[in-house]
Amino acid sequence: MHTGKVKWFNNAKGFGFIVSPDFDEDLFAHYSVIQSEGYKSLKAGQAVEFDTTPGPKGIHAVNIRLLTVPEEEVKEFS
Repeated sequence: MHTGKVKWFNNAKGFGFIVSPDFDEDLFAHYSVIQSEGYKSLKAGQAVEFDTTPGPKGIHAVNIRLLTVPEEEVKEFS
C-alpha cells in the first residue's frame, strides 16, 4: 500500500494523476478504481492510499482510497 496526493483529476474525462514519494513518475488514476460510494471523483491535493499495477504507458494506481488524515501528515514530495 502506498500513499500520495492527487496531482490533478479531470471529472469530465474520468482520469488524472497521483504523485507519491515512492515513485519517480506520476501514476495514472482512473475513476473506475476509486473505492468510494456514489460519484467517484478526486480533487487536486487530496491525500490517498493505493496499490499499483503496470500499465501500457507507466504505472497505474488501483484500489484508490481517500485518506482522512490531515494533509500535512502525508509524506511531503514534489
